[in-house]
Amino acid sequence: MGSKLLAWVLLSVTSLCWAANTLFARLAVGEVSPMALVALRWLVVVCVLAVIASRPLYEDWPKLRPHLWRITAMGALGFTVFNILFYIAAHHTSAINLGIIQAVMPIFIFLIAYARFRIRVTWLQCAGVFAAVLGVTLVAARGDWHNLLTTRFNAGDLIMIGASLLYAGYTVALRSRPATSALAFFAVMAGAAFVTSIPFAFYEWFAGDLVWPTHTGWALVVAIALLPSLLSQLLFIRGVELIGPGRAGLFVNLTPVLAAAMAVVLLGEQFHWYHGVALGLVFAGIWLSEREGQTRSRSVPGDEQL
Repeated sequence: MGSKLLAWVLLSVTSLCWAANTLFARLAVGEVSPMALVALRWLVVVCVLAVIASRPLYEDWPKLRPHLWRITAMGALGFTVFNILFYIAAHHTSAINLGIIQAVMPIFIFLIAYARFRIRVTWLQCAGVFAAVLGVTLVAARGDWHNLLTTRFNAGDLIMIGASLLYAGYTVALRSRPATSALAFFAVMAGAAFVTSIPFAFYEWFAGDLVWPTHTGWALVVAIALLPSLLSQLLFIRGVELIGPGRAGLFVNLTPVLAAAMAVVLLGEQFHWYHGVALGLVFAGIWLSEREGQTRSRSVPGDEQL
């Protein structure tokens, strides 16, 4: 399998896991409180990594140690703080706003990549980003653009913009990660995510808002830990390694579209025409960006990792 096709498969599965996370989050309401969920999901991940990543971590530790603070910051900001800001934003703004704001995350990735590495963005890639954003916005608006006209923006939207910037920065930072195994690298970030999530769980407890997981809650904690937290992050790291942060970032826009499709299949929600159109637009945007990326990789060696 070629690197491009492999990246598409890995990043599509990543988006599918993230889409499943949106359904899990909806099912978790009343079963486990948000901060407890964040802490417990990373605790489960750390326990799994203690079994499967011990040897790679031991072998790669000399390469990881000089970058420990940077990797720790990536785990704390890209995993823990991002999820906490997302949960807070979800309590203060609408699903439409969340979808639209998440759709512009690839734009943030391109801008940060340019500021950090001076990587230029071509018109074809801009067209790809626009098509993908249009697809997500179509789902967020539920197929009726008038819904966007009645949308009001508030503090929750600013929080979500901050969360999107954090994950965009994390994505670009993956471009220059240490030359170690993805498993060892992720183990350090997961450990940082767990440690930094503990104070927020304690705060939730002291505030009287802690809901310890029910039986269903524990099942959701494990599912969220294994799919969106463990599997998807490892696949995303590999995908960025194969095609770069900018092109990999476009797959983020698959998440809300796939989430809508999964809600139709698993939760019995109604399928609408705009779901299919949005999926086509997102894939068209990814294809345009990939086409340009492949052209540049052939013509400008060393400039392919956007």
